[in-house]
Amino acid sequence: MSRSCSLLPLPVLFALLGAASAPALACDSGIVFEDRNSNGRQDADEPGLAGIGVSDGVRIVETDADGRFSGLAGSSAFVIKPAGYALARDGALPRHWASTGRGDDCHFALRPQTPAADVLDVLVFADPQAGREAEVDYYARSVVAAAARTLAALGLVLGDVGNDVPALYPAINAATAQLDVPWLHVPGNHDLDVEATDDPGSTASYRAVYGPETYAWEEPQASFLMLDNVLHQPGQRPSYVGGLREDQFAFVEAYLARARTDRLLVVGAHIPWFDTAAEGAPETIRSADRARLFGLLARFPRVLLLTGHRHTQRHVRHGAAQGWQGTTPLHEYNVGAASGAFWSGAPDADGIPAATMADGTPNGFATLRVEADGSYRLAWQPARLPADDPASTAAMALHAPRVLRQGAYPAWGVYANVYMGQPDTRVEYRIGDGDWRPMRRVERADPRLVLENARDDLAEALRGRDRSPEADLSPHLWRGALATDLPVGTHRVEVRVFDPWQGEQRASTVYRLAAAPGD
Repeated sequence: MSRSCSLLPLPVLFALLGAASAPALACDSGIVFEDRNSNGRQDADEPGLAGIGVSDGVRIVETDADGRFSGLAGSSAFVIKPAGYALARDGALPRHWASTGRGDDCHFALRPQTPAADVLDVLVFADPQAGREAEVDYYARSVVAAAARTLAALGLVLGDVGNDVPALYPAINAATAQLDVPWLHVPGNHDLDVEATDDPGSTASYRAVYGPETYAWEEPQASFLMLDNVLHQPGQRPSYVGGLREDQFAFVEAYLARARTDRLLVVGAHIPWFDTAAEGAPETIRSADRARLFGLLARFPRVLLLTGHRHTQRHVRHGAAQGWQGTTPLHEYNVGAASGAFWSGAPDADGIPAATMADGTPNGFATLRVEADGSYRLAWQPARLPADDPASTAAMALHAPRVLRQGAYPAWGVYANVYMGQPDTRVEYRIGDGDWRPMRRVERADPRLVLENARDDLAEALRGRDRSPEADLSPHLWRGALATDLPVGTHRVEVRVFDPWQGEQRASTVYRLAAAPGD
């Protein structure tokens, strides 16, 4: 397990580029070996590794007793990194793939690695989505800087690495590489070459930098199945839909047939597996593909789906209606965006846009901790928090009116936006030293973001490059009525949340009761 290294100046990040090419060989055969001296070459005392899976994205073959493999097709291949081994990296990107198109040979060098801990800590980024150099800078100074304070051994990027500008990939990767762990990526709809005439061709620019779009990776505590589930539909509306091609299903079926069931299986993708289409509109995820995938996953006792794309966040529990036939509901965590609301909103003192998402969640990243038994814990980590504001914590933000008339009808409330909240989350509040009372979950817009929308409306000039998004219904908002029958003066409101993974979390705010003029 590695701690992230110190942050580099942004001009240095922009200057970092990929490694030089090696002589070209065909990728239908090759060797996987134990790189004991970490020089990337197989020396005389370095044995081949038997039983390692290597794939061309459709079929999987295993290495023989000498570490050799054959029988693949095409000009590229990737190794399914086994638990207990590590790969060299080019900055943020592990060398788990080879392509004759970039002049690689098909030798894979694995280094024995003893885990530093029984648990696996993972950083999860969705939608960094930088489309300008300024946005790469925001990403580096907010999200990456915040993640640098977090212990981790692996990172995931769930698509929309960029915002339709592949030329920025080197700079984005250089920023991500400051977090000194291997990073696994999948493409998003903003990583597609939209002029491509078919779906496989739409990821050419992405594939040239990140390699395979659908692949697997294994750690002692968890297996990771990373899926490109964005299907390009040239000439159609919408221009893409969630789903998987037949060749991808061939790989998924081959991998799941050999994957261990005593670990957590994490499935990373960009498009959510739950449909988000408006009534009467085409489905956003092909339901037949989802049901087929869920059928393949059903034999695994512990599965976690991680997706991005929506620039909001929520938890979904899939059941029979979505094609899941497992014994317990299938958990999907639709992760909030690193870019928040597309790097929009008024800038802070450091010039970084607020980037608050439409559901009121601040931009940031998620953390995933996997225990040795396959159980897991999730948390949301805002990229920035206001200094010395007890109403805004990593777990939630509170909103309450500043002043109410003493004795007024208690029609006003305190709101708690609990970023990782689920329908059954227990949220309670108390005023002063009073009794704890339950808060009621409500589906409405976050009042804090509504207030920001009003500030944008009333401003005589632009407050930033782009306004904050229009506040939308939040699935993780709770309300409690504020008492008005208390003495004139300031009253403290405390909220506590019982998070299933992080335990009890608290935040507080105040409101004031005043006598009306003339009373």
